[in-house]
Amino acid sequence: MTDTAIARVYPLPAEEGLGDEDLAALYSDGAGDLPWLRVNFVSSVDGAATHGGLSGGLSDDADKRVFAILRRLCDVVVVGAGTVRAEGYAAMRVDEASERWRAEHGRTAHPVFAIVSASLDLDPASPIFRDAPVRPIVLTTERSREDTREALSEVADVVVCGRDRVEVDVLVRVLNERGLGRIHCEGGPHLFGDLIASGELDELCLTISPRLEAGVATRISSGASPIVPVGLRLAHTLVSGDTLLLRYVRR
Repeated sequence: MTDTAIARVYPLPAEEGLGDEDLAALYSDGAGDLPWLRVNFVSSVDGAATHGGLSGGLSDDADKRVFAILRRLCDVVVVGAGTVRAEGYAAMRVDEASERWRAEHGRTAHPVFAIVSASLDLDPASPIFRDAPVRPIVLTTERSREDTREALSEVADVVVCGRDRVEVDVLVRVLNERGLGRIHCEGGPHLFGDLIASGELDELCLTISPRLEAGVATRISSGASPIVPVGLRLAHTLVSGDTLLLRYVRR
């Protein structure tokens, strides 16, 4: 993936042949005080968040390269349990180059994996937990079953973050108190909708896949909505072939 050509076309002047260090610098620039909550998604040109039911169906080498850089930069990767199941997540590990970068920058070898699950429909025997290089965190609600919480507590830190749904402000506070201030969320759409409505969102990284999907695919966000739409500022535009990689930060 490092051979995938990526160029910056905004802000000017344009820059060709960006290396991984260049990308890491671009995605670090302008990040505010911790905690900092970033979300990453891919979408088709006509707004579909999935192809064949999976976001991975829209991804290409450029998107995967940036995806890896964003994991490199964060302290914790947050994902909704539905997305974890649908996309077939494994234990949270970064590649060797990212491990070296993280060590050089005083980070742990791998980010923490934090799974958001109101009902705790998770298997404690899953490789997500069994093979995890860092003990995962499960963020849940008071309505989850106590016996399931106890079972998962054997393989993860289980934290209640709300009564009927995981409250985003509590989620952010819990992670930040654990020293996990660089928060990187990979979906899914319902969790992203909650993040938008909460007012806690700082950044959206959006890859535009050069295809038209039509059909009944979901958007990248759904469910909850803010009282006032959240205004964003375009921080940079990258291009690789016909793929756009956009970074927006909150105004």
